[in-house]
Amino acid sequence: MTVKGGGPLGEERMREIAAGALKAKADAVHVLIFHSWGGLTRFASSQIHQNTWREDLEIRVMAVADGARIGVAATHSLDPAAVAKATEDALAVARVSPPNPEFPGLAPPASAPAKSGFDAATASTSPAERADYVARALAEFQADMTGAGYVESVADEVLVTNSLGLSMFGATTHAGLSVMAMTGDSSGVAEIIEPRLSAIDPVAIAQRAVSKADRGRNPQPIDAGRYTVVLEPAASSTLMQFMGYLGFGAKAFLEERSFMSGKIGERLCSDLITIVDDPLGAESLGLPFDFEGTPAQRVTLIDRGTARDVVWDRTTAQKVKRDSTGHGLPPPNSSGPFPLNLRMEPGSSSLDELIASTERGLLITRFHYSNVVNEKEAVLTGMTRDGTFLIENGTLKHGVNNLRYTQNAIEALSNVEGVGDSTEISSELFFGGSRAPALKIHDFNFSSATTH
Repeated sequence: MTVKGGGPLGEERMREIAAGALKAKADAVHVLIFHSWGGLTRFASSQIHQNTWREDLEIRVMAVADGARIGVAATHSLDPAAVAKATEDALAVARVSPPNPEFPGLAPPASAPAKSGFDAATASTSPAERADYVARALAEFQADMTGAGYVESVADEVLVTNSLGLSMFGATTHAGLSVMAMTGDSSGVAEIIEPRLSAIDPVAIAQRAVSKADRGRNPQPIDAGRYTVVLEPAASSTLMQFMGYLGFGAKAFLEERSFMSGKIGERLCSDLITIVDDPLGAESLGLPFDFEGTPAQRVTLIDRGTARDVVWDRTTAQKVKRDSTGHGLPPPNSSGPFPLNLRMEPGSSSLDELIASTERGLLITRFHYSNVVNEKEAVLTGMTRDGTFLIENGTLKHGVNNLRYTQNAIEALSNVEGVGDSTEISSELFFGGSRAPALKIHDFNFSSATTH
């Protein structure tokens, strides 16, 4: 690894790196360069125990021979000889690979929509600045509480270029803060991710975590069953991200593995639910183009409860004679397109109002260790965690032991009674994150109880 300094390479330098690969004696060449750097400060037992710095560069070359034989090779070095070797290896692999009958060809030259997603202050955040966020958060803790969590600051640069003359460059940043407050028998967590570190208030985040841990002391047992729930944004995002993984991509849609297959134009959810994928939104973490070099588009997936579309890449789009929506992953890939910047549109109710309107139910801070039970029907299972509370007569009463949920996500969104008026980002994705509001849902299924 020869990148040093923890700063941007810039578009011009990245184009210079790619130029040698584009001269390969192949039918076509596609070059994708990722450059990422950033710091992570972790704390546990109310003290910083780890401070790391990571910087990485990947130059990924895809060569095409004999029209549709494809080979890929990569290097993590800026050395021109290493880039030349990766290019030679990609072409050698292509020449001995079977033809790919679904290869759509390279993306033609195009212009990406304008988007400014890079914050220089976030990209250059120092360990001392991250430590200050930790100190300000821990200052809010009660004497008998301990804290754990992290502060992260990350910057990314991406160049996509090919032998047809396409060249697109984008840079993004994001920062995250997670705070967990713990007592002897309770925990509360609050997390936030934003494009800029300066948009994060560590005091407010810590106060949310502390309040949950304090209210959750001496949790009471509760039976499994169906409850009205108020999901905070992190829990709402879990449902939405799994829907993106299972059904909002065109490959699953065309193969009839998706809950969207055969349902376009039909009502799937409550008319309070609108879900889009929008890499171009001012609050999104996405790039204005995909990894094939296609300009990104905003795609409406669910419009007031009705199924409208899925996201497409060049391979899936050519099968139905339509254009890619700019959601391609690094080619070639077997997963198909993916929505990396999902957003559920907010409603008109505050979180407090959603709680106040609930006669009896549960407030869920977040889900943990969620997984798929049935792909086509989008049935999920997982656990509540770090703040599960009983609601009675519109008031939070006390913490309860965690529960396992087993729930059809589409059914859950059909049972929505209210949508929060603000959204928060949750990200477990590659180059993106989902933004969701709080939700009030009736008849949410909890399949078993726990003892803690």
